[in-house]
Amino acid sequence: MNVVVMGAQWGDEGKGKIVDYLAQDAKYVCRFAGGANAGHTIVVDGKKYALHQVPSGILYPNKSVILGSGMVIEPEALFNELKMLTENGVNWEGRVFISDRAHLTLPGYRQMDKDRDAARKRPIGTTGRGIGTTYSQKAERDGIRLADLDWDEKWNDLDDADKEFLNQYKEQLLKMRIDIAAKMWEIRKENILFEGAQGAMLDIDSGTYPYVSSGASGSYGASSGSGIGPRALDKVYGVFKAYETRVGNGPMPTEFNAESEGELCDYVRKTGNEFGVTTGRARRCGYLDLVALRYACHVNSIDSLVLTHLDVYDEMEEIEACVAYDIDGKIVTDFPTSIPALNKAKPVLQKFKGWKCSIKELKKYSQLPKQAKEYVDFIEDFTGTKVGIVSVGPDRVQTFNREKIWKK
Repeated sequence: MNVVVMGAQWGDEGKGKIVDYLAQDAKYVCRFAGGANAGHTIVVDGKKYALHQVPSGILYPNKSVILGSGMVIEPEALFNELKMLTENGVNWEGRVFISDRAHLTLPGYRQMDKDRDAARKRPIGTTGRGIGTTYSQKAERDGIRLADLDWDEKWNDLDDADKEFLNQYKEQLLKMRIDIAAKMWEIRKENILFEGAQGAMLDIDSGTYPYVSSGASGSYGASSGSGIGPRALDKVYGVFKAYETRVGNGPMPTEFNAESEGELCDYVRKTGNEFGVTTGRARRCGYLDLVALRYACHVNSIDSLVLTHLDVYDEMEEIEACVAYDIDGKIVTDFPTSIPALNKAKPVLQKFKGWKCSIKELKKYSQLPKQAKEYVDFIEDFTGTKVGIVSVGPDRVQTFNREKIWKK
């Protein structure tokens, strides 16, 4: 069975934890998009792991992971990450595979990323890891794939600095290289979990273009980035936080107002630890945007939602969520494509009662306070999508599963 886990907001929704949680019943975990710009934090028995390129399932000793065709691989960062896993007692050798169709990020791409963004009239706010440049080279058909490392003509096209860099990792990369299409067909009867990067609103096609990622962060990326057809995907889970965050530039209609809501923003940011795993940058924070969430559900065929960070609201008397936009005096309930419209959008908020107690120690969904359940019920009704999993903390055990995952 094939299950997809993707972000349903602007990234940083807690996908890493959810992939780790669901991976206990999977045989393989395949990451299908993004590169070293992604940051997935996982907490197991109180110990924190920060992963960037290696799929989250690697922490289970009997699971294998695949870096898919839709990823862009930064060799130095990858092997530093694998070294970190070794130092933390995780034996990964023989369990990490890389698609032969995945593209490689070369050292010079980082500066190209930064220079290109600095030269823009409207900067994107890139992480500067060379990700956008790698995808750009790929689209222009000038990139280098893992499959090309032993293609002499292609290798000779590289400059000496790039050859010297890749020679440090070439032998190790080739040992992990697989024909991903053949591998997917071979393991087609196993439980496979597909892990996305970034989120629906950062997808190159359906996100807030041009303030988006360069890759396919929508559900369709699980097919295009992993070597299987779209009809082979059985379920799509969309992960979202109980509030909204965004990193970098671009519209965010529900962002807290720095002057009138600065205290609320500081509380959410501090309580939710809203700082980038990769960059350390403070994330922009705001009210839960149900208009954007419903849009993400529709365009990605999300079967079930995963609500994370619900515990951040534990001490609040009242909760608010956005149910529409006010754009030039007109109430809008569909997510606009226009960036000027999104920049002018003011959130129409609905209030909910808080529960004023800690939910972190609860063991099952039925134990949640009435007010928390009412909040979840409203989200389900508004989006037309069930909330199948609820997370109330960073650890695996702080997860309430409300449905059978690995069943068609």
